[in-house]
Amino acid sequence: MKKNSSTAQKIKKPWPTKDAMEQVYKMKLWGDNASSFYSGDGSHDPEIINPYINIVISFLSSFKTPLTVCDLGCGDFNVGKTLVKHTKKYIAVDIVNDLIEDNKEKFKADNLEFHCLDIAKNDLPSGDCVLLRQVLQHLSNAEVKSIVRKLTDFKYVILTEHLPEGHFLPNKDIISGQGIRLKKQSGINLLESPFNFKVKEEKKLLSIVLNDSKGIIVTKLYTVF
Repeated sequence: MKKNSSTAQKIKKPWPTKDAMEQVYKMKLWGDNASSFYSGDGSHDPEIINPYINIVISFLSSFKTPLTVCDLGCGDFNVGKTLVKHTKKYIAVDIVNDLIEDNKEKFKADNLEFHCLDIAKNDLPSGDCVLLRQVLQHLSNAEVKSIVRKLTDFKYVILTEHLPEGHFLPNKDIISGQGIRLKKQSGINLLESPFNFKVKEEKKLLSIVLNDSKGIIVTKLYTVF
């Protein structure tokens, strides 16, 4: 019996990103440290996060007037918690509602807010600086393009991506979820097609080479206007 076209389309359609990310935490696909939510070694390994924390604090502390920061894809907030006191306001965003509710219980400060948003679909909070730390690497090109259009509302974007070492073909498309483009020997470059992010200045802040040829984690600062 032939299936109707609408049924076939439903079967082929990938899970929405929200469902995929909820499954990542529910099934502890990024690891388990006995915590309710765990965002993986990339959010906990001192060799990865300490240099990042230091460089971001140095940037934020360079302003006489503290910045309002939007942390898009804040995860379990193991990194973000160290940055809050260096900002005027810290707005932490993630797509997983239970994760955000857990963070609200664990982390409290007068200048800290948590919001559950799909950053590809929803309007972003207003602010001066966006932090996107190993978030876009998990998203499809269509979702990345949607997010990039919104980044023009911010003056600074600090982007961290897990990339292959050496030359690679950027921006190969993936289905949003746990995996990243590294398996396709690719990685995100916002300045290249199909994203073509227009910036005033690009500056590499940090580069961490991972062991066992697992690539490199690169943090860049984009001055948008």
